[in-house]
Amino acid sequence: MPKKEKKVVLITGGSSGIGEAAAERLAASGWRVAIVGRSEDELAEVQSRLEKKQQECLTFIADVQDDRAMGRVFEEVLQHWDRLDSVFANAGINGVWADLDQLELEDWDETLSINLRGTFLTIKLAYPHLRKQGGTVVVTSSVNGTRMFSNQGATAYAVSKAGQVALVKMLAVELARQKIRINAICPGRIDTEINDNTERKTEKPMEVKFPDGNIPLTGERAGTAEQVAELVHFLTSDASSHITGSVIFIDGGQSLLQG
Repeated sequence: MPKKEKKVVLITGGSSGIGEAAAERLAASGWRVAIVGRSEDELAEVQSRLEKKQQECLTFIADVQDDRAMGRVFEEVLQHWDRLDSVFANAGINGVWADLDQLELEDWDETLSINLRGTFLTIKLAYPHLRKQGGTVVVTSSVNGTRMFSNQGATAYAVSKAGQVALVKMLAVELARQKIRINAICPGRIDTEINDNTERKTEKPMEVKFPDGNIPLTGERAGTAEQVAELVHFLTSDASSHITGSVIFIDGGQSLLQG
């Protein structure tokens, strides 16, 4: 019996945080992993760590908004491994958080372009390859804009995340004919560096206080990137073969309190 060929996953925003954790989890399960990021040093570090474990990894520096750059990424992945089975559209920014009168058009455009255009472009470029044998798409959305609306100033970010969910639901029906499953995950407060990259121009955000902290399962303790990676692993595996068009919240119940 011929040896079963390893599956290939492409992960955007894969050099740190949730993307990095997902790359490590999927590689450990035998996937070939292609990682897209914007930091050469971080990409090299992840690649080195995986290759030391004899896990197959390709890395690419590209901006998910750039159709030519992303097109070249997909071309190289297919040239190298001759298949694509899954995409984790994870790249995104918090961007500028500001009240309406302080939210500049260029800040709005940048957040929507990276988070929403970038997700659309990633899926569109993956589609011709996924439809050859079927596959999976996972999109990182957020509790913001989907079940939580209490973060003052996060308007552009929340709208981009709501748009991602609408995109997933629309495509779930369309792509089902090609045996492509697509789902959105909505993390709450996760211990990654993305919050350090948020530019706030608003006054102090509204404070929402509840007894025993604001995450029912853990109190004040945030979730981890590894917990989210386990969800991504499940949604890319055959264990979730009858799940598509779903929006899965992974927030310890946080958004139920802060909606």
